[in-house]
Amino acid sequence: METPSSFTSTSDVRYRSEPWNPPCGLTESVEGLCLLAFAADFSVKSYLVGWAQFRKSLWLLAYLVVLVVSLLDWMVSLGLVCQEPLRLRRLLRPFFLLQNSSMMKKTLKCIRWSLPEMASVVLLLALHLCIFTMFGMLLFTGEKPDDGQDRERLTYFRNLPEALTSLLVLLTTANNPDVMVPAYSKNRAYAIFFIAFTMIGSLFLMNLLTAIIYNQFRGYLLKSFQASLFRKRLGTRAAYQVLSSASEGARVRAQDLLQVLQKVQVDGARKHAVMERVRSHGSGLLSVDEFQKLFNEFDKRVAKEHPPPPEYQSPFLQSAQFIFGHHYFDYLGNFIVLMNLVSICVFLGIDADILPHNRDDFILGIFNCVFVLYYLVEMLLKVFALGLLGYLSYPSNTFDGLLTIVLLVLEISTLAVYGFPHRGWKPEMKGLLSLWDMVRLANMLIVFRFLRIIPSMKLMAVVASTILDLIRNMRAFGGILVVVYYVFAIIGLNLFRGVIVAPPGNGSLVSGNGSAPCGSYEQLEYWSNNFDDFAAALVTLWDIMVVNNWQVFLDAYQRLAGPWSKVYFVLWWLLSSVIWVNLFLALILENFLHKWDRRGHLQSLSGDLEATYEINTVDLLFREVLEEPTEEELVEKLKHHPHLQLCR
Repeated sequence: METPSSFTSTSDVRYRSEPWNPPCGLTESVEGLCLLAFAADFSVKSYLVGWAQFRKSLWLLAYLVVLVVSLLDWMVSLGLVCQEPLRLRRLLRPFFLLQNSSMMKKTLKCIRWSLPEMASVVLLLALHLCIFTMFGMLLFTGEKPDDGQDRERLTYFRNLPEALTSLLVLLTTANNPDVMVPAYSKNRAYAIFFIAFTMIGSLFLMNLLTAIIYNQFRGYLLKSFQASLFRKRLGTRAAYQVLSSASEGARVRAQDLLQVLQKVQVDGARKHAVMERVRSHGSGLLSVDEFQKLFNEFDKRVAKEHPPPPEYQSPFLQSAQFIFGHHYFDYLGNFIVLMNLVSICVFLGIDADILPHNRDDFILGIFNCVFVLYYLVEMLLKVFALGLLGYLSYPSNTFDGLLTIVLLVLEISTLAVYGFPHRGWKPEMKGLLSLWDMVRLANMLIVFRFLRIIPSMKLMAVVASTILDLIRNMRAFGGILVVVYYVFAIIGLNLFRGVIVAPPGNGSLVSGNGSAPCGSYEQLEYWSNNFDDFAAALVTLWDIMVVNNWQVFLDAYQRLAGPWSKVYFVLWWLLSSVIWVNLFLALILENFLHKWDRRGHLQSLSGDLEATYEINTVDLLFREVLEEPTEEELVEKLKHHPHLQLCR
């Protein structure tokens, strides 16, 4: 929303209209309120930890510096009426996200610890690049103008920076086999150079980097979680000590613990589970081990109990309830959805070369009516068998029912606006959507509804549940990726804004493409990939992270902004594609292997995702290999705790 605004329909410099920019003071007032809230948060945290701890906390000291710099920069913006060339506080905003997440701090610490091992392989990659660059410069020194060596030299090995860039891109295989073709077309033997470079760099060193990142990062993350487990057990042991001293005995009374739990603000379901465990001890005393085990309930995911199905007196209704509540009825529904999908594919293939306004949607309209009617009947029968609350207690049924209702509303709207299907069913457009748009929307929802088969396929269910767990539990890692994207987008915005200029005539370049070099930014018409606004910068960074044709961006910005621009793009490639993607791959492997082992190779997997074991927190991935601290270690630590005095 800030200047330069992303409020345009396209980022293409040829067609982009003048964006709407908010008036000076609008975003600044919101930002001022946020800074005041952060200042209040900082004040409370500093007061609670005390002056001695505040001086030792690097995060709190950095919090103070960032707040002061942001406030000063904010005041400068108001003083210059929002006309300042650079807003420094933009780069500092991600800090507020980082400092409020303990998991993100822990992840950053693990990444920092893993950097030396990563750097060793990165240096080995750099050495590999330099050696082969020098080999290439010495090898491709063509003497004849039409020689393949000369074309190779002029295109990819003109000078040392060009050669280094060409091989760096080849390391990602983005320009393979283009970089090899000029020399290979002259002599087969030149292929050995490029194949050897790719095998050593892409197949060996890059995969070795993945293995090192997985091993080292996992080790440091395990060490961090071990320390976190120790602090958790220490806190529980300290609570036991305080409660036991209050009861004037060596143990804690269950009634005292119940009174404390009633005043504690925690998750209701877990609190109820712990209180039930405490009540099972009656009015007795709790030992240290029993007290610790009680608080393990907070790490568990409370199993979701489905409401009981309705009870029918009639034998006929009981038989119908058994049939429609059986999992074979789900298999029948999956088969019907598959048939619906096949019919859509057939009609898409038949009508591929027919324009939408010339299509006869009679048969497809009939099919859609029949299938939507079946989906409605299926939903009602399941509600009959399971009851409304029982039906909604399954996320897969909720997903299925919601899409069925949307499809029903869309189908009724289509029939109300355009009438019933008939031969030559091609009416004129009425309202917001044409007949083809409504049919297409219905078909897209039907395709989306096909995802209902995932819980029925065990292998697919493991993969799907792993993805859900990643989304649920890896938010800290995704948060750091968002921070990195944000920072690089802001830097790119300040470095490269306005570098890409619309071609003369602001046309599509169809007639002038012949003059642009093949594979260049201009010839490929990458005009929408730029850094002219924040949203466009994010998309451009994503395209570079994928590394497909990323040499096009290197070449374009080198020509238009200068050779120094390569530093920005190569650094982004290292952080995003090399380090972060490998870290994410390591976490996916850990999550998937953990789930595979927990399920006993799928033997205990049921038909529904929600009925299987779910990981509650990230540290549970490593719970089986974490070592529980001993009683002696906890007591010794508590003896030296500044805020708790134990009897010595």
